[in-house]
Amino acid sequence: MKEIFFKDWSSIGNVALATVLAFITLFLFVRISGKRTLAKLNAFDFVVTVALGSTLSYMMLNLVPLLEGAVVLMLIIFMQYLFAWIARSSTKVERLVNAVPQLLFYEGSFIEDAMKREALTEEEVYATVRHAGIDHVEHVKAVVMELNGQISVIRKTSGSGKSSLDEFDEIIPDSFKTVVLEHAHEKDAM
Repeated sequence: MKEIFFKDWSSIGNVALATVLAFITLFLFVRISGKRTLAKLNAFDFVVTVALGSTLSYMMLNLVPLLEGAVVLMLIIFMQYLFAWIARSSTKVERLVNAVPQLLFYEGSFIEDAMKREALTEEEVYATVRHAGIDHVEHVKAVVMELNGQISVIRKTSGSGKSSLDEFDEIIPDSFKTVVLEHAHEKDAM
């Protein structure tokens, strides 16, 4: 029972030294690897973060030698960049690694299938719209769940040219666009 709280001073010294060295090692690797490791998390980045944290804890508790832990940290970060590079080269791999953004609301209508897939309610979408500082949904062009799970609210604008919503053109069925346009015309007639 005594060893649950205290083994000996030598063990405490080893753990303290391992913690400092493991922390510095991880810090250096993260600084070298750049901003991608610190970006808002998609599913793959979350897995990388958990793996880095687990490895770091093993290093800090002296469960693996520091050099072996450093090699694991380096490999995890290298694999993150390798997968990111492959995803940039292949749309199929990108969809596997990063998933795809989901259009949840478009031109006044909720997209029920997408909301079911993402397990979101209309109230949660409305809360996101309010958080964006918009009081009337008719000012909202679209609501999108991004790759990292963050929900973006896109205001209606009168601009022309390339839109951040262009990638959804093939996702939105023509029948839905027709319903949205009919819905808009009905509102105008009122």
